[in-house]
Amino acid sequence: MIRFYYNLSPNPMKVALCLEELELPYEPVPVDVRRGEQFDPGYTALNPNAKLPTLVDGDTTVFDSNAILLHLAETTGRFLPSGGTARAEMLSWLMFVATGIGPYSGQGVHFRHFAPADAGAYARERYAYEARRHWGILDARLADRAYVLGEAYTIVDMAAWGWARMVPFVLGEGAFAELPNVKRLLDTINARPAAQRAEALKGRHAFKAEMDAEARANMFRFIKPAG
Repeated sequence: MIRFYYNLSPNPMKVALCLEELELPYEPVPVDVRRGEQFDPGYTALNPNAKLPTLVDGDTTVFDSNAILLHLAETTGRFLPSGGTARAEMLSWLMFVATGIGPYSGQGVHFRHFAPADAGAYARERYAYEARRHWGILDARLADRAYVLGEAYTIVDMAAWGWARMVPFVLGEGAFAELPNVKRLLDTINARPAAQRAEALKGRHAFKAEMDAEARANMFRFIKPAG
């Protein structure tokens, strides 16, 4: 059975959605990053980057959420477009999420919500601008099509969904007013039974909720805990 190492952050959740869409049996293995479990030697042997998620599929270990999506789609032959041109388009947009949407949204969250007060306005404004710019590109892409690649639902939409759930936390409560097509995509995917099953993972395991000194030290290793 597939072992899925996860927490409830956007990148693992997009993989949870894919697993549920594919109806693959899997064992969810919680890794509590606020308690530092991602640095356990047993886990870093699977994922030397000490990030989530990681997937162990038989003899194959895959880390990085977008690589996992591609692995699952290719091994099952589902949620992928056909043809060389369509594949190139899929890879382009999947990497757009991997290298743009995700990193800029993640850094936007960090500087908006968790960075020290002396981090400076420049960093906050820089990441907020780039996150908003990338989401705007995706919104424009969705203006004349149901899904990112057209009329078919694919792993690119799953990749975007993981982060789209967090748009108000990334950009502020009014952000969806500027991103109506992203909101439409989010609502469409949220209505799918697989998305509802993925979200139900929240009730499977308890993760540390407090963002205290221990959590900050484990999540942002360059910040030393007090005491």
